[in-house]
Amino acid sequence: MEFGMFHEFGRRQGQSEAEAFEESFALVDAAENYGLDAVWLAEIHVNPERSVCAAPLSIASSIATRTQRIGIGLAVQVLPLCHPLRLAEEASTVDQISHGRLIFGVGRSGLPLTYEAYGVSYLESKERFAEVLEIVRRAWTQERFSFSGKYHVFDNVCLVPKSYRKPHPPIRVAANSEDTFPAMGKQGFGILVASRRGSLDELAPNIRIYRDAYKAAGHAGEGEVLLRVPVYVAETDAQARAEPEESLMHFYRYLGERLARTATRADVTDGAQRAVRAQRLQSISYDEALQSKVIVGSPETVADRLKGLQREIGITGILAELNCGGLIPRDKVLRSLRLLCEEVKPYVN
Repeated sequence: MEFGMFHEFGRRQGQSEAEAFEESFALVDAAENYGLDAVWLAEIHVNPERSVCAAPLSIASSIATRTQRIGIGLAVQVLPLCHPLRLAEEASTVDQISHGRLIFGVGRSGLPLTYEAYGVSYLESKERFAEVLEIVRRAWTQERFSFSGKYHVFDNVCLVPKSYRKPHPPIRVAANSEDTFPAMGKQGFGILVASRRGSLDELAPNIRIYRDAYKAAGHAGEGEVLLRVPVYVAETDAQARAEPEESLMHFYRYLGERLARTATRADVTDGAQRAVRAQRLQSISYDEALQSKVIVGSPETVADRLKGLQREIGITGILAELNCGGLIPRDKVLRSLRLLCEEVKPYVN
């Protein structure tokens, strides 16, 4: 199993932006030193109280120069907000600087407010996503390429530089809607799944659909399925249960409120589903979250839970959210990371 860390470059209350960057890079350095496989960067815009990670490729470039071996993933680059040629150039540049350590995670995001800030209609997000992904793929794999779509037109363009890894960095697509799973399986992309809005148990049927489509299309292997999930490790189960409670519950209330705000917007097509999930998140108990949405415990408990998820839904890696909610003290986050790398990872692998 691949062990990664999902990193928002969060900003604690009262922190300056410079302090947020300093603390976040220190966590990356620790992940490199402890032997974590990958660090995955969020993309979060116009949310100053939560994160300074608005330019993940710029941060990825910095990580590439301060580390030697850790994978550098995007979780995710929001494709509909990008100029596709500029994105392909910047991503392949990071892949060159890192000597092939970039993992190109992409998605549409479920936050219409970000699209509003960028002046892009959320209703266009699915079509824009498909166009940008195809353009980036052609730019990486063809010496020269052309493309004519609804939003973008390119004629006989040569991308420089090409990526370090051939034919291109691994592509992982965030899968949330039901139609995404078979579509990504057919195209042969790995997927990123999460339990933020639903439960871990709800993932299994869609992952089976993805793998059936992957196999039917004739792709080699079974397809990569990486799970983004809040993880917290402490010396004992009692510690691990008590210490992240405030932070986790703060996050689920915050996420529920954000979903409720978007459920009635004219530019979303899943308003009813958003409203149901918002109500569930705003009323969820900590016991329910522990059972269905997060992985917390001693190293042995966390390892057993991960091995169970390997058997039950076939995950091939995790993006561990070590400070979901942003309220866990820095020293406890570092301890959780160390235990994950030194005691959980060897037991699972």
